[in-house]
Amino acid sequence: MAKPILLLVLSLTFLSFLSPTLSSTISNDIDRWCNKTPHPKICKHYYKTHNPKVTNSTPKVKSEFKKTIVQIALQESLNAKTHNKWLGLKCRNSKEKAAWNDCMQLYEETITLLNQTLDSTNKCTNYEMQTWLSTALTNLETCKAGFVELNVSNNVLPLMSNNVSDLLSNFLAINKNDSMTPDTERYKDGLPSWVSGGDRKLLQSSTIAANLVVAQDGSGNHKTITEALNAAAKRSGSGRFVIYVKKGVYKENLNIGSKLKNVMLVGDGLRWTIVTGSKSVGGGSTTFDSATVAVTAQGFIARGITFRNTAGPSNHQAVALRSGADLSVFYRCGFEGYQDTLYVHSQRQFYKECYIYGTVDFIFGNAAVVFQNCMIYARKPIIGQQNTVTAQGRTDPNQNTGISIHDSRVMAASDLIPVLSSVKTYLGRPWKEYSRTVYLQTYLDTLVDPAGWLEWNGNFALSTLYYGEYKNIGPRSSTSQRVKWGGYHVITSASEASQFTVENFIGGKSWLPATGVPFVAGL
Repeated sequence: MAKPILLLVLSLTFLSFLSPTLSSTISNDIDRWCNKTPHPKICKHYYKTHNPKVTNSTPKVKSEFKKTIVQIALQESLNAKTHNKWLGLKCRNSKEKAAWNDCMQLYEETITLLNQTLDSTNKCTNYEMQTWLSTALTNLETCKAGFVELNVSNNVLPLMSNNVSDLLSNFLAINKNDSMTPDTERYKDGLPSWVSGGDRKLLQSSTIAANLVVAQDGSGNHKTITEALNAAAKRSGSGRFVIYVKKGVYKENLNIGSKLKNVMLVGDGLRWTIVTGSKSVGGGSTTFDSATVAVTAQGFIARGITFRNTAGPSNHQAVALRSGADLSVFYRCGFEGYQDTLYVHSQRQFYKECYIYGTVDFIFGNAAVVFQNCMIYARKPIIGQQNTVTAQGRTDPNQNTGISIHDSRVMAASDLIPVLSSVKTYLGRPWKEYSRTVYLQTYLDTLVDPAGWLEWNGNFALSTLYYGEYKNIGPRSSTSQRVKWGGYHVITSASEASQFTVENFIGGKSWLPATGVPFVAGL
């Protein structure tokens, strides 16, 4: 019996050596995945914390690894939301409370996006994942920004510290090469499943078959847009719901939330149907909450309406419209304000034949957005200010976001013309480190400074940004005196310019045909 016992002892001895080696191999595998991310330490820590079986389980393929990152980010977002809710009791004044309120909303939206990404019934593409998690990251940056701009960042904000942003950044880095171009596999015949082909007739017809009519004179179903939106929220299903807003000036602050999918507001024309408000940072709001109209409802469409903020230039940031609505369209609409008029906050957006007025950073945010055939007017700012048309807010090099202005016109508004010689106007400045903005085949009038672009603060972002100009026309389209920054590009290649078109930048050929809005897919 001595030989079998000896063999058993030798076998056990061998297994005792194998076990740590096996564990080490699996740990090394996790290290291998995590080392491909920008924040490997955080990746390893959370992977082991959230996966107690990590000693005998490791992702076999990239898709498993990506899914785990999203699951961890979701759990950490839920933990952060619970913690942040408790912090509401620590707010010492109305400004802290205002910033805290934004954060609660933004974390809620981030949780929704992460759940949406994990939902197997969605069958979302890599491109959509990149869009939604780019938005999630933007949400968390916006949360912090509210405290900073109201000058109350020393009390509640430090207590909100968490690693969700780093987890999202890890996902964006890993997923980037899988999502370089918009996917179209979810679409059949160019029409996405959530939009009916009837929208084409709605947008191009002069007579509107509306579900509800808003009229101040009592001739409709409701006298305010708010009442109509409340009624729309009670509808069954999420098919297209049309609200016709008759001419008038509506003094309302609207929040068209994510539960109001596929709502369409149709006015009597941008001169006649106007929604107006006056909230501002000068008045104690955050930029995020200053919007006259805020929309996060997927598939939102507006036609023939002006969105206005009347706070004036001395009240600083005052938003007319903020959109974080995925697959949203604004057709023949007006946007009127001074500083921060149009907040293209996040998600995929398209603006066609719109009129946009402002002074400082008046088209800003971190959406993936294309403006086509739009009229962009710089107004007279307060003394000492310079006009900047754009301030794009990309904080991560892997976010698929940016501002693309195509076949449009940049001109001076009537109040700026008499003082043109004393006011400088620039195409944009880098709000965030990876700011990305392009002007393609656009008319640039004499108001634009020959340098074209303005610094934000010293050398900040000048080598990490991406600013491009392609075949622009007009008296200030010459690039001979433009800035010499590392991130500035005179685009000469049509293939490089085409990355920022409707087709390639926002995947427009897969979802815009159903909306009925005319668009040019390429250059």
